[in-house]
Amino acid sequence: MNVTVLVAGGAGFIGSAFVRLLARERPSWTVVVYDKLTYAGNLANLHEAEGAYAFVRGDITDASAVRATLRDYGVTAVVNFAAETHVDRSIMSGREFIETDVVGTYVVLTEARAAGVSRIVQVSTDEVYGSMPVRAAAEDAPLSPNSPYSASKAGGDLQALAAVRTYHLPVLITRGSNTYGPYQYPEKVIPLFITNLLQGKRVPLYGDGRHQRDWLYVDDHARGVLTVLERGEVGGVYNLGSTTEVTNLALTQMILRELGRGDEWVEYVADRPGHDRRYALDSSRAHALGWEPQMSLAEGLRSTIAWYRQRADWWQPLKSGAFEAYYQKQYGERAVPAAAAPGAE
Repeated sequence: MNVTVLVAGGAGFIGSAFVRLLARERPSWTVVVYDKLTYAGNLANLHEAEGAYAFVRGDITDASAVRATLRDYGVTAVVNFAAETHVDRSIMSGREFIETDVVGTYVVLTEARAAGVSRIVQVSTDEVYGSMPVRAAAEDAPLSPNSPYSASKAGGDLQALAAVRTYHLPVLITRGSNTYGPYQYPEKVIPLFITNLLQGKRVPLYGDGRHQRDWLYVDDHARGVLTVLERGEVGGVYNLGSTTEVTNLALTQMILRELGRGDEWVEYVADRPGHDRRYALDSSRAHALGWEPQMSLAEGLRSTIAWYRQRADWWQPLKSGAFEAYYQKQYGERAVPAAAAPGAE
């Protein structure tokens, strides 16, 4: 099968894992990475796939640029990872999230329709379901987003589903649980906590730390998206979760133990406004396609911590300048515990 796939947001965290997966397992495919290269997009994320993709720098809200890329490369499939994703940033300023996650999705769908693209995957998030206090969310659960970020992603999902119903556009949606692993920008909780501890800084834990999340390793997430692209039913929504639920406090303690730190390295901070208490997904529809996550949380955390230990050259430049200014605005200064300072890495 001749496939030319446009990976929007392919230089980001999950998008780059998807491109690396294609380079390993679909070498006959033509891969076009389309990315604006905002603060979280980084071509260094694609070093392992060098030579296996073409790159176009562009914004998914730019209809003419999207149109030209689809035409020039003869794109047959689109996978849209491009999104603003950090909840804290969305609370401080939600406009960019609406522009990228809603308007950008609309542009991609519209231009893909005009170009006759045969398969489109819209990559979304479990956060569109809102907090699930008891059961796990199946794909038909009501959308109940509680942050500007999750509301923007829900808006993109609704645009995608409307395009299926109105224009018979061949769109599928994936909704992944909290994802972690190598190359994740260090504003997200796992890389933030790992790199803080490696730098000899405390970790800021929201509220009482009892918020519960389901954690999915990035390579498992990428493989789930590929499974849906190849085997999913047009118009279908597919949850991608690991059924590995832990509280943020338990997750923090796992990271601390792996790095040889104690509870004194945790600083409890005021809870995030509108912070969802629990996310949980029923992923049986994706399982029916043959997808199952392979990486356990314990193994995945060890692998991720080892990667950040080895790749300070990747993350240290990101945790300087603008990032530090943002971090201090969000959390304030975090002192190193005096007794632990000599052992800081």
